[in-house]
Amino acid sequence: MTTPAAPLTPPSPSGLDAVEQEIARACRDARRARAGVTLIAVSKTFDAPAIAPVIAAGQRVFGENRVQEAKGKWPALMAATPGIALHLIGPLQSNKAREAVALFDAIHSVDRDSLCEALAKEFSRQPRRPELFVQINTGEEPQKAGVAPQDADAFIARCRDVHGLTVSGLMCIPPADEAPAPHFALTAKIAARNGLTKLSMGMSADFATAIAFGATHVRIGSAIFGTRTRPL
Repeated sequence: MTTPAAPLTPPSPSGLDAVEQEIARACRDARRARAGVTLIAVSKTFDAPAIAPVIAAGQRVFGENRVQEAKGKWPALMAATPGIALHLIGPLQSNKAREAVALFDAIHSVDRDSLCEALAKEFSRQPRRPELFVQINTGEEPQKAGVAPQDADAFIARCRDVHGLTVSGLMCIPPADEAPAPHFALTAKIAARNGLTKLSMGMSADFATAIAFGATHVRIGSAIFGTRTRPL
């Protein structure tokens, strides 16, 4: 496994504090309760020493992109600090379903039937039940994972009726070169008509907009941890 790169800008409690203040402000502007938005501190590519100060500052929900990377650093961190919740926010290979179910408390990237089958099989074998979010590819970008918006209703129905899975919400990542608001609005609309109450949307650059459109989970990395030395 590749060792996560150290950040160029070290994380600090002040970064977390600033993000918390911005989330609180966005919630006030949207006339929403702060308790209705979960901050996922995205720690992908950062090692345990970089994560430790953020844990010490009180953050308890973290996001990772890769199962193998998370396995290499989180078991010890979680053993040292009870109450941490770990979310998988990157694509999940079906052959990693067993490890993902064992480690993560939520999986944000459910997007195909083969993965649903693998997750359902692991749910029958393991006592753990991570929350599941269906990823919507709102921009229909060929290089990006996720279900096309026009296929979302049928896929969510199959998750429930064919695979026996409980879907908690939806996740989206808007195209980098487009305004995020229409993508957040579309995701919220799909969620509403399918009776889903949780929305994982919004990152460091656009989480305030996401909160205005109903995000219940925002995924923020660089604003907390600093600049990464390598892309994912």
